[in-house]
Amino acid sequence: MSSSSLWQSVVDLLASHPLLLLFIVAGLGYLLGRIRIHGFGLGVAAVLFAGLAVGALDPRLALPEIVYEFGLVLFVYTVGLASGPGFFAGLRRRGLRDTSFALLVLLLTTGASWLIGRLLGLPGPLLAGLFAGSLTNTPALAAVLERIGGTNEPLALPAVGYSLAYPVGVLIVIGACYVATRRWGTSPGAEGGAAGEEGDVEPPHSRAVEITRAEVTNIPVRELWPTLPAAARNVVAARLVRQGQQQIVTGATTFALGDVVTLVGSADSLDQVVPHLGVPSNVRPELDRSQLDFRRIFVSNREVAGRRIRDLNLKERCGATITRVKRGDVDLIPTADMVLELGDQVRVVAPRDQLPAAAKFLGDSYRQLSEVDVPSLSLGIALGLLVGLIPIPLPGGTVLRLGFAGGPLVVALILGLVGRTGPIVWIQPHNANLTLRQLGLVLFLAGVSTRSGYALAETLRASGWAILVGATLVALSFSLIAFVLGLRFFKVPLHVLTGMVAGLQTQPATLAFATEQARSEQPNMGYAAVYPIAMIGKILLAQVLLAG
Repeated sequence: MSSSSLWQSVVDLLASHPLLLLFIVAGLGYLLGRIRIHGFGLGVAAVLFAGLAVGALDPRLALPEIVYEFGLVLFVYTVGLASGPGFFAGLRRRGLRDTSFALLVLLLTTGASWLIGRLLGLPGPLLAGLFAGSLTNTPALAAVLERIGGTNEPLALPAVGYSLAYPVGVLIVIGACYVATRRWGTSPGAEGGAAGEEGDVEPPHSRAVEITRAEVTNIPVRELWPTLPAAARNVVAARLVRQGQQQIVTGATTFALGDVVTLVGSADSLDQVVPHLGVPSNVRPELDRSQLDFRRIFVSNREVAGRRIRDLNLKERCGATITRVKRGDVDLIPTADMVLELGDQVRVVAPRDQLPAAAKFLGDSYRQLSEVDVPSLSLGIALGLLVGLIPIPLPGGTVLRLGFAGGPLVVALILGLVGRTGPIVWIQPHNANLTLRQLGLVLFLAGVSTRSGYALAETLRASGWAILVGATLVALSFSLIAFVLGLRFFKVPLHVLTGMVAGLQTQPATLAFATEQARSEQPNMGYAAVYPIAMIGKILLAQVLLAG
């Protein structure tokens, strides 16, 4: 058999078996994504490039449209569920500043992109893809593709613009973060107020304090805590030693002179709270496990998930209290109003014989945490798709829809905040959420890239240089606008700002670079504050650019 006949047989095989084609593209993409040059790699985004390369070989090597539609819905819905609580909490604390900054940067960048497109003579679909690629936003690309329809030729223009602009956008914005850190990293006030205002996350510490101040005695903890410095909201009183006997601290507990209390919180918060209670103690109650013991327990009971800690009545049920919550890879300091999620790993302090009862109540089943709640997932996505169909009229007779990219995202943000509605728990277990998210992204990238690959070569010959120049100019404009507005007008601390820039670009690689430069968690706070706004904003603005 000749080489041409063998090649034709391979193409025929892949064209007639879409599932085989899908997994080959995904596997090749992941191998490509693992290649790192000076610490930078494309990661899962490399699936897009692998699909374009395979799709360019033959027009029949295109996955069905339902593949990328289904993948996108899974991706944006699971992202929204995970981002909902942090998104709305950020709106309450710094909503006006963060929202105004994000919207202004995106609007000005869209205007700059339109002007760049006019100067370079780029058609609307190509410009919209270039915008989505320079700002590395896959849902925005999906919204553009949905808007222009499913024919191969128009579908290829935004996908090609996206694929060429994506690496350019990442490299330029990372470079801008590097320059900004070098230029303004030591400027006065660059980091001022970051720890307090931005709610920097750090691992909890425990500290023992002896009660020596009479004014804090004989007052229930629930009434005492609001009278302490504001940092007390980040501190939990876990256990108390009185005359050699240990007990759990509850809201009704009162302190007496000579008590030794174990506090859990951030180091800075503990430094502020301890002097108002007494003096540091060398006693380590947590090391004596003869009376009270502790254990890490998984929250897998759906009756517990979505409820506030105060409503669980753990003290009454099993004489227990929660002193730490590990969510994903982050240790959090629990408060009475914290809502537990499926997959949380909580540290429970209780009498040793009561720990099995606490574990049974909370669930403590790792197997259950790997199971997807299919009914709530299906119902939530269905609600999101319905919201995506609602027309949004704009001036000039233009009608926008959130579509299957924006609709599920908006609904998921709300459901992620709500947590549960009666017996329905909307939030998926953390590890199941991550798996669904990754699967959805792979399906979308593989589906859209194979459907666009065959038109890639012709488009590159016609206007490839213009796309690269346009992507460079858009990314530079975005970076300049974001840093000038953030530092000069909104007075955002620099390391928080680099995280916000990464969030506006919706780019994890930029966030990783910013976090490494900052050597703190401040960029993560900025990223979470603007990420959902950026996701929705770019979905809408990319469609506006379609008109060219």
